Amino acid sequence: MGEKVAAGTFDLADRHRYRDKLRECLTGLERMLKEERFDRPKNLMGMEIELNLAGPDGLPRMLNAQVLERIASRDFQTELGMFNLEVNIAPHRLGGRVLDRLAEELRTGLNYAHRKANELAAGIVMIGILPTLNDADLVSANLSDVDRYALLNDQIVAARGEHFALDIQGVERLTCTSTSIAPEAACTSVQLHLQVTPARFADVWNAAQAVAAAQIAVGANAPFLFGRELWRESRPPLFLQSTDTRPPELQVQGVRPRTWFGERWISKPLELFEENLRYFPALLPLLEEEDPLGVLDAGGVPRLGELVLHNGTVYRWNRPVYGIADGVPHLRVENRVLPAGPTVTDVIANAAFYYGLVRALAEEARPVWTRLPFEAAARNFDVACRHGIDARLQWPRRGRLGGTTEVAAVNLVRDELLPLAAAGLDAWGVEAADRDLYLGVIEERCRRRVNGASWQATTYHRALDGGMSREQALAATTKRYSELMHRGEPVHTWPVGLREPVVRLG
Repeated sequence: MGEKVAAGTFDLADRHRYRDKLRECLTGLERMLKEERFDRPKNLMGMEIELNLAGPDGLPRMLNAQVLERIASRDFQTELGMFNLEVNIAPHRLGGRVLDRLAEELRTGLNYAHRKANELAAGIVMIGILPTLNDADLVSANLSDVDRYALLNDQIVAARGEHFALDIQGVERLTCTSTSIAPEAACTSVQLHLQVTPARFADVWNAAQAVAAAQIAVGANAPFLFGRELWRESRPPLFLQSTDTRPPELQVQGVRPRTWFGERWISKPLELFEENLRYFPALLPLLEEEDPLGVLDAGGVPRLGELVLHNGTVYRWNRPVYGIADGVPHLRVENRVLPAGPTVTDVIANAAFYYGLVRALAEEARPVWTRLPFEAAARNFDVACRHGIDARLQWPRRGRLGGTTEVAAVNLVRDELLPLAAAGLDAWGVEAADRDLYLGVIEERCRRRVNGASWQATTYHRALDGGMSREQALAATTKRYSELMHRGEPVHTWPVGLREPVVRLG
């Protein structure tokens, strides 16, 4: 969805032509896979982080266009809401001191953006959902002034044919309706990209699906929405419901939602692209002039523009991506599980855990997905979103007994997954100092049972106990979070509760 699109309307003929073109693109992709046209391994990873703009009072600021004008860097882009930005980190080769380099690049970029936002009485906040957002903030008038967002909103609203219903039961229950997809803008995430060969793609995607719940358990950072305390990671149910093109009748018939964990392990990358065409009607039937099969016949590399655009409107938590770099096609697994924040150190620790773990699991002799039913992986994801650091997950038993057993997420991560992640980072060639520093952050979260969501919830309740109203407590929690975020120490070290303001560095 990062491509520019022109606003317009579509008729039935447009959709018919687009469907035909999608099939041509899929045929072209299948040919390229059979002809082994894809890039060879380069161990490349990339990162995108969605951000919030908030004022000194902790409330959202609808100023992304003005802030971006001041930042004046192509590394920063608009996102769905006027209070959102996105920062893109250039691809890096996994190895050496890459984690420290990523951290330094990210700190430099975010500090610069924060200073520019300060000129407009705003600041950068990395958090899964800004706790001070309310339903009046998330309306179509506050969507970014970009054609692709207006067009996407119009098409999803038209496909649904009625208001969007939000109904999330967590610690408290939230029920409300929306006339647009604007509530989706509350969800700010980290997207981790990993370039893989077609032969390795299925193993890496399966591994990423298997560990999504563990990622959420240790990284949850979105416990509040519209003044209610919901799931420890409330982004997934919010994203699902705010983009759901299915009216209730189609939901009960089993039609799949566009925000989707999936329903099975795969054996080849083409399966995911085929599913996206088979299960999901096109939202943006924008035709390009390219003849993908003709380009292939001429020895060229097709953009597959229709397939890429359609793929971007199916919101898998681990998404297949087709791309071209330096004239050579490649495939990536895009991991979209994690919320933004709390600090740069926490973000890089989450990335280290992910990249190490998927490398190790993808190379196991008895892969976890041959021992864990897919339905259990999907349930694990739901449980981790609900309970965060306190989740209990189903995982294959060790040894020859077979089957699965229930285990506390923190014990699973500390006893089994962190050693695997360390071995995976070693296999990537990441230096031991980086490996130990960032995986140590994950270990300490597990030992102390603290992540961003638990810190937010505990601090909020202490503020309530101190006599603040709900709105005051959420604002105070957000301000304290922002102060500690900019200080930069990882979240497991943060003092709980509201203290005297921390002096910001830099």
